[in-house]
Order: sequence, then C-alpha cells, then structure tokens
Amino acid sequence: MLYKFYQQHIFPHLLNQVMQTPSLMDLRRELLLPITGEVLEIGFGTGLNLPFYQAVDKVYALEPNPDIFKLAEQRISQSPFAVEQIQARAEALPFAENSLENIVSTWTLCSIPDLHQSLHEIYRVLKPGGHFHLVEHVLNREHLNIQRLQHLLTPIQKKVADGCHLNRDIETALLEAGFELDEVHYIDAEGIPKIGQRMLLARAHKPL
Repeated sequence: MLYKFYQQHIFPHLLNQVMQTPSLMDLRRELLLPITGEVLEIGFGTGLNLPFYQAVDKVYALEPNPDIFKLAEQRISQSPFAVEQIQARAEALPFAENSLENIVSTWTLCSIPDLHQSLHEIYRVLKPGGHFHLVEHVLNREHLNIQRLQHLLTPIQKKVADGCHLNRDIETALLEAGFELDEVHYIDAEGIPKIGQRMLLARAHKPL
C-alpha cells in the first residue's frame, strides 16, 4: 500500500523535478531541435520535451503510467502542434510495420522491463531509413569502480525509480537490434551523481 502510494503520488513529482536539471534540458535541446514531421515519443512522461520540438507536425505520446501523464496536461494544452496520447507499452507498439519516420526516447530505455523486445518493436515500426533519436544514462564503460556500483545498486534503483536500470549498455543493444548508428556521443552530465552521470546521445536508423 505504501509503495503504491509512493509510485502514484510521490515518484511522478520527483521524476518531473530531476528531469529538469539544466544539463539534461541542454541534452533534450540538442537531440530534439533538428527533428521534423511526425514523431512517436517513447516514454512521454510529463511532457518536458514539448518545447524543444520546433519543426514537428504531431507527437504520438506513448506513456504507460497515467499518473505521470497527468502532469503533462498543462504542457500539452500550450503546445502549438497536436499531441495524441497513446497508453501502451514499448514492448508492444500499436503501430503498423514500416509506418514511422521518427521515434524519440529520452531517459526511458533505462526503465523498460524488456529492453530488447522494445528495440525490436521500435525497429519494426520505423520505415526503412527512419530514425531513432535517443538520450539515456548508461553503463560507464571507462570506470570499473563506477560500473561495479551500477551493477550493485541497480536492484535498489529499480524499486525506488519505477524500474530504472543504472547498468544498461544501450549502444550494444542498438547494434544487436539491427540499427545502424549515425551519431554517438558520450557526455558526463553536470549536476547528476557519478553513478548515473554518463549519458549517451545517439541517432540511429533502420537500414534501407
């Protein structure tokens, strides 16, 4: 009962605050400003990405957690383009094969229960040549001590942060899913504890 109360009434507000850390907002801007047309956003959350979509026509806002999505209502009402709520999970996307040009994920792949199935689904629904734009905190490949801590603390992190993993190697997972990588940037985000500081900003595409 107490854990459910935390998930529904406390964690969404904590998430909304942490995700507005200035260094993370800068990464959103860098990732999203170039995107045009229609976009499927995996893990829409509280709508923090909306101001950074400057050239899109529509956003399909996929968010399985209705308590988190409620916090996006004001941002959606202020959006100059259409935002359509999609209450579904990334492991079973309600879109046809080869139907989307752009898919976005910002700090969502860490918490999807079945990462490999979700990447398979993203690959399936992208058109050939379509792009997957993402930013995510990832396994620190360079610092073994931090990496050990990430593995050690991930079970606790999953409990307190709605399934979030500290230790996922997203670049490797993208390659295993069949994506080709166009951009790969690793950044240590300011204002974030070292255990979750290493970020991957990447653009990948589905081969023609």
